[in-house]
Amino acid sequence: MIALVTGANGFLGSSLVAGLLSQTDYQVRCIVRPGSSIEKLKKTATDFPDRCEIKYGALHNYSICLDIVKNVDIVFHLASAKSGAPAEMFHGSSVTTKCLLDAIVNTNKTIRLVHCSSFSVYSVAELKSREMVNEHTPLERHPEKRDLYAFSKWHQEQLIREYYKKYNIPTVILRPGVIYGPGGTPISTRVGLSVFGVFLFIGGRNILPLTYIDNCAEAFLTVAEKAAFEGETYNIVDDDLITAGKFLSLYRAQVLRLRFIRVPYPLMWLLSVLCEKYHVRSKGQLPDVFTRYKSASMWKPQTFTNMKLKQLGWTMKVPTDLGLAKHFEYLT
Repeated sequence: MIALVTGANGFLGSSLVAGLLSQTDYQVRCIVRPGSSIEKLKKTATDFPDRCEIKYGALHNYSICLDIVKNVDIVFHLASAKSGAPAEMFHGSSVTTKCLLDAIVNTNKTIRLVHCSSFSVYSVAELKSREMVNEHTPLERHPEKRDLYAFSKWHQEQLIREYYKKYNIPTVILRPGVIYGPGGTPISTRVGLSVFGVFLFIGGRNILPLTYIDNCAEAFLTVAEKAAFEGETYNIVDDDLITAGKFLSLYRAQVLRLRFIRVPYPLMWLLSVLCEKYHVRSKGQLPDVFTRYKSASMWKPQTFTNMKLKQLGWTMKVPTDLGLAKHFEYLT
């Protein structure tokens, strides 16, 4: 059995590869972008030299995609663009995903697909405050109003679902919340933003949809083993979630005494209104960094559930208090 992991040297990818090697019998084929560092992957594969294959390749090249899916039984598709210009984001997410899907369709065997999506595909701006976000929450109806990453993940998932319906590719989609841990983003934008050396604390008492990196990777392994691969979706969040305020308090106590200005959500809403007006008045010269829709999508308070994933048999390997301790220790 061969498992292909795209984005294998990324934050989640490297943890997933480690789990596949240590907890399954899969031969693991890792695809990484040309020029990427593979030192972390090499270290992960040290104890499994005969079961881990690392290949360089650009997924927007169809011939490369055909080559890497040969004899593969399951694909964990984690690769996507995280930043860049709109064209780069589209190319790094949608174009590469379409090439990979075309290659899967044109193989002579059935290949299962596990796709890594994101909470950013949900239309949370239109939900009520404190409303539960689960797998039945409507997908974004106005992706063009969101940031480039959210739009690219939304479009990537649309492609996955299109190919599932058209070609019956056995598919399951996972939507992680905020993945954290050693090597990850120090502070999620759901907590706040750094502006000119000052941290704007916007998250307040909002619950953070956190998932520790090892717990997130474990969810992918659980789904690969137990899901029906009939186009279903699973959200990934941990059990004992904390608030944005608690996260910031722990960060300041254990990492850095960060200076911050508290910005309540109603004030953020007002600032977004002003930003929109100045954007129009300046005829676009002042970018609409903040809009009411973007702010609601990021900072309107919501609640989260992992019940569907737990019903499949997933359990947390690392409790939140230990995960946070490891996260903050790495940052010091």
